[in-house]
Amino acid sequence: MGEPAHTEGLSDAERELLRRARDFARDELRPISLRYEESEEFPREPLNRAAELGLASFDIPARYGGGGVESLVATCLIVEELAWGDSPIAQVILQGGFFAGPLLAMGTEEQRERWLPGLCAAEPPPCGLAITEPEAGSDAAAIATHAKPTDGGYVLNGGKTYIGNGPVLELCTVFATVAPGTGSRGITAFVVERGDEGFSTGPPLPKMGSRCFPAGELFFDDCFLPDDRRVGEEGAGFRGLMRFFDRARVQLTANSLGIGRAALEHAVEYARERRAFGRAIHEFQAVAFRLVDARMALDQARLLSGHAARLADQGKPFAVEAAQAKLAASEAAMRATWAACQTLAGRGYLRDSPVQKWFREAKLDEIWDGTSDIMRLIVSRSMFGS
Repeated sequence: MGEPAHTEGLSDAERELLRRARDFARDELRPISLRYEESEEFPREPLNRAAELGLASFDIPARYGGGGVESLVATCLIVEELAWGDSPIAQVILQGGFFAGPLLAMGTEEQRERWLPGLCAAEPPPCGLAITEPEAGSDAAAIATHAKPTDGGYVLNGGKTYIGNGPVLELCTVFATVAPGTGSRGITAFVVERGDEGFSTGPPLPKMGSRCFPAGELFFDDCFLPDDRRVGEEGAGFRGLMRFFDRARVQLTANSLGIGRAALEHAVEYARERRAFGRAIHEFQAVAFRLVDARMALDQARLLSGHAARLADQGKPFAVEAAQAKLAASEAAMRATWAACQTLAGRGYLRDSPVQKWFREAKLDEIWDGTSDIMRLIVSRSMFGS
């Protein structure tokens, strides 16, 4: 019920990775999910275990030691399984691929050889991608962190916020402007390493959900970066960022679908077993129809996600389709987790129930990588040519 529709077209290697992801999610992530949520401990052991299974670097080219999965369709299937097991731990596992994205799109071969093999190691470093600032969230062109050219490199000043893995990261792709006041034209990507002079991180931000996937602030105070830390040409960062967003949004649909699917399965099983007024509660139309509506929303979102992923794999434009899929999947996950909470009632409201955890995690997917409002704006502009 509600599982990924099919695996036709996947290579044998992709099918094997999908099987590993499913087994890992069921046998190793789900049993520890609530414990990591309550403790807020960074999931270093699960990350290392995922690395051992090839799940922390499956989307990095094989020549650097990764799994070589290029297909966005295959990526989404793998991500959905991991998120079904535990979304925040899955996001920690997937950060290496997000860090690698700009290097693969815009970096030199020397840069790739320098940083990518480490992401495929037995103990991969916590990574991050730093875009958001206090005054530059949905409007990425408003980035104010300044990379001032100087002899031999750049001096970085400014700050970032809500950065996944921020408090613990060892490597980060940072987007800054080399030409303040020019909007998107000056945005450029850089690699920052923990230990760089002038670079510091803040404590974990106290989030509502996804607590073991820490988010925090980054600070740059006359942080010098040599020329070889720049990824791509000056001013090329915004175009690279938009391409990254399109792909990341489709991948995020898989995260939403994994959360929603987990919640729906749990609620259906509960509705079979829980009895009230002399019968199983799924026999009451109010309960059954609520779960039917949640299933339909998830299945519809999966179709949009698959369509966007296939367009990407075919090299066709897919920005609007990515926005539609991200919007539909994140809202479907909210609907499914709400339906699960409503079905379990008081039992689902207790902190030892996974449904309250899924509900809080689903909310994040309506916000990051572009809020639902921004997704609707992208689609409306495509409709009206504005």
